Amino acid sequence: MEPKKLGFGLMRLPKKGVVIDVEQTKQMVDLFLDAGFTYFDTAYVYIGSETATKKALVDRHPRDAYTLATKLNVSVAPTVKFAKRELETSLSRTGAGYFDYYLLHALTAGNVDKYEKYGLWDFVREKKADGTLRHVGFSFHDAPELLDKLLTDHPEVDFVQLQINYADWESPKVQSRRNYEVARAHGKQIVIMEPVKGGILAKPPEDVQALLKQAAPDASFASWAIRFAASLDGVLVVLSGMSNLEQMRDNLSYMTDFKPLDEGERAVLRKAQELMGASKTIPCTACHYCTEGCPQQIAIPDVFAAMNLRLGSGRLEEAGAAYAAATAAGGKASDCVKCGQCENACPQHLKITELLEDCAKALE
Repeated sequence: MEPKKLGFGLMRLPKKGVVIDVEQTKQMVDLFLDAGFTYFDTAYVYIGSETATKKALVDRHPRDAYTLATKLNVSVAPTVKFAKRELETSLSRTGAGYFDYYLLHALTAGNVDKYEKYGLWDFVREKKADGTLRHVGFSFHDAPELLDKLLTDHPEVDFVQLQINYADWESPKVQSRRNYEVARAHGKQIVIMEPVKGGILAKPPEDVQALLKQAAPDASFASWAIRFAASLDGVLVVLSGMSNLEQMRDNLSYMTDFKPLDEGERAVLRKAQELMGASKTIPCTACHYCTEGCPQQIAIPDVFAAMNLRLGSGRLEEAGAAYAAATAAGGKASDCVKCGQCENACPQHLKITELLEDCAKALE
């Protein structure tokens, strides 16, 4: 089943308090499927997501009505046995029977050796051969040279998942364009993650907002970002981590009858790229990979979101209030002990400990 261009990312599902709002998720799933979209993306390490996927999707719809992707993350696996058991656990949590797309998760220079050492490339190939997995690939957060090596060493993969958005297209850290070009040179289909950069491009800096509103007053800011990604050649699907019905309806409004960007719209986004490149905001996508092992329990993405209110638009009062909320349970920016685990986990390669120092100076 070749999916339509929009995928439902199940990482940032709606919440009721601290738990996933399954009833709202059911409504979102139904709207998505009714509009003809089929691709759902979860992961072993997305807390509660696979279980919610079973309740909202698998238990309520025929298995051939959708395609489901999930991921194996070696960073949380202390042994080979534990790593391979992640697949069994994902099958049990979702009740899906098989996975249409299965990924080795978040490959970087810091963990590729462990994927090799544990024999996980052979493992997923064997599971594809026995029908448990239909397509295998990997998600990637590193330099194009490493991506080229991985695709050269593992030509058997069917697809690669990359962070691509207009703000990161020429970023020297993320290198969206160069990674995209490497994947296409190897003839791989691409699944795009973070097209809205963790929500940043749904509410970009004010000068970018003014530019986009002038060009298309009725278009949402997120629509520019998702259509940019979906307009690229070789893209299997663009994942959007939708968190409520409003976001779902907005995405469906322009992706149900998808039209690639025209040259005038591309010119607008080239200007937006220039403006985003000059932005001083912290490019955190709020993936929360940094927080799980933080010994001081600092809500790093929330601290950075508060700082960005100050950096992006000088909203000092709001920044202070947001910081107070982010640290209400403890874990201030100044509590950082510089252990570095957050930086090892960060797919954006941010210098988190230095940024927390800046936040402490500005917000405490």
